[in-house]
Amino acid sequence: MSSSSTIRAFGSLLVRFSNGVSLKPSNSLSHNSYLSRKLSSLGGYSASGKWVSFEYGVHDRKISTFTPLCMGRRSCKIAGRKTAQDAKKTKLYARFGKEVVSAVKKGGPSPVSNTALAALFEKAKELDIPRDIIDRNIKRASEKDQEAYIEKFYEVYGYGGAGMVVQVLTDKVNRSVARVREVVRDYGGKMADSGSMMFKFKRARVLNIKSKDADKDQLLAIALDSGADDVIEPSSDEDDAEEDSESYYKIVSSMENYTAILTRLKEEGITFETDNGFELVPLTPVEVDDEAMDLNKEMMAKLLELDDVDAVYTDQK
Repeated sequence: MSSSSTIRAFGSLLVRFSNGVSLKPSNSLSHNSYLSRKLSSLGGYSASGKWVSFEYGVHDRKISTFTPLCMGRRSCKIAGRKTAQDAKKTKLYARFGKEVVSAVKKGGPSPVSNTALAALFEKAKELDIPRDIIDRNIKRASEKDQEAYIEKFYEVYGYGGAGMVVQVLTDKVNRSVARVREVVRDYGGKMADSGSMMFKFKRARVLNIKSKDADKDQLLAIALDSGADDVIEPSSDEDDAEEDSESYYKIVSSMENYTAILTRLKEEGITFETDNGFELVPLTPVEVDDEAMDLNKEMMAKLLELDDVDAVYTDQK
C-alpha cells in the first residue's frame, strides 16, 4: 500500500474515532497487517480536544480517550487557577454586557442623557472592562428581538444544612428558572421558597486582595480606619496552603464606606479586585462536613456554568 493511501486511511480513522467510539474493523483493514503495524502505536487529538490512542488486536480494535496529564501538582494547580480566573472574567463581562443592554433599553444609547449608562461607563473603568464590551452591547440593545434583562434570585437548600442564593440576570425568566431547577434536582439539592435563604445574607461591597500582596495587620488597620465591617481571612484548606496558591483576603464594607476603603488601598499601593456592584455575605456561616462541602461545591460549579447565572452565594463556611 502506498504512503499516501496509508495517510488517507489514518485520516479516515481519526474522523470516525474522534468521539471515542469502538467499532468492529472492516475486512479490508482487519486483514491488512501492513496498515495494522503502521497504526498500532499511533495516536492523535480528537475533535473534542482529547488524546485518542489506538490498540489493534486480531479481531477488534479498541480506542481509549483521556485528557492530557498535568506534569506535576504545581502545574495542575496553575492550570486550574487560570481556568477559574478565565471563567470569572467571562462571567463578569457577560453580566456587565447584560446591564448595558438593560440600561440602553430603558434610557437610550447616549451616556449624556442616560445616567444609568453613564454610571456603567464609570463602572467599566473601575472593573477594568474593555470599551468594546460596552460598544458591542449598546449595538445589541438596538436589535429588534433583544429583550431587556431582569434580575432574579433563586434560593436553594444544599447539603448539610447549607443554603444557596443563585443570582440571575436573564431576558427569559421561564428558561432561567427551568435550567436552575434542573441542575438543583440533578445534583441533589432542593429549590426553596422565596425568602427562605435570603434573610441569612446581607448585601455588601467586597474587595478581594491577594494574600501575597498585603499582610493581615496592614489590612486590619486599613479596615479599622476606613469603617469596614469585616476582614475575612483566606481559606485554610490544605490544597490552598502551598506557596503558589491564589488565596485572598476579603474586606467587607457597607455601600457608604466603600469609596473610603478604595482610596486607602490605592494610597497604600495595594492591588485589589472589586466586586461587580455587591455580593451577598452570610451573616452566620454554617459548618458542614467534608462530604457535604464537596457536594455543595459541585452543585454550585454546575449552576455557574449556566449562561443566565451570574453568581452563586452560600452560607457554607
